[in-house]
Amino acid sequence: MPNGPHHLQSISKALTRRRQDVILPDIIPSTDLPLEPVAIADMAERFGVTHRTLHFYEEKGLIEASRIGLMRVYQQGDIARMAVINVCREIGMPISVIQDLFELLSTAKSKAEANLIFEDALATRRRELAAGLSMVHRQLQQVNALLENEESANAKHAPKSSGPELTEIERNCLQLMAEGYTTIRIARMLEMKVSEIEDIEQQIVGKVGAQNRFQAVAKAVLLGIVIS
Repeated sequence: MPNGPHHLQSISKALTRRRQDVILPDIIPSTDLPLEPVAIADMAERFGVTHRTLHFYEEKGLIEASRIGLMRVYQQGDIARMAVINVCREIGMPISVIQDLFELLSTAKSKAEANLIFEDALATRRRELAAGLSMVHRQLQQVNALLENEESANAKHAPKSSGPELTEIERNCLQLMAEGYTTIRIARMLEMKVSEIEDIEQQIVGKVGAQNRFQAVAKAVLLGIVIS
């Protein structure tokens, strides 16, 4: 299959032409979709993304905003498309794969066929994640073996560290971080402000001696504080 910018541009144009004709899988019930156009701020809030992210999806031909006066708005069809995109991004699908998915969905003749196409894409992603998880587990075992050898050689009788002292809310936040949730999603799940979660994440980063939230999760998994 051809790759490169020209290929992606052609996909974007094709998606734009056929956007209104695509049958989407059952991600959210049609009754949950707003009847009126949604402003970009409400669209961003609904899906926990930034305005820049929405512009990026527009550039890739995945959604398209219209205008009411000077206000950018999204119609019901694009809100439904965004629901599919958001699910795909949350499980780590690359943009190019999502573009290919919508290209396949444009060939669906019924809701059942669209659901089957989406299920096939999910099954493919599950196999990718399982393969990646297997590799991470092997690497973690190798790291643990190396650390055990190092400890045995240099400090046989040294007491093992039980890890940093974390509060219950810090442990809950860290576990959600390890499961791949964004700061905005964690704030919603714990019913807290985004700024409060950002402060908690910074506290965790400092306590485990990391540089950022991703490094903090890696260290926490290595120390056995959380399960990835």
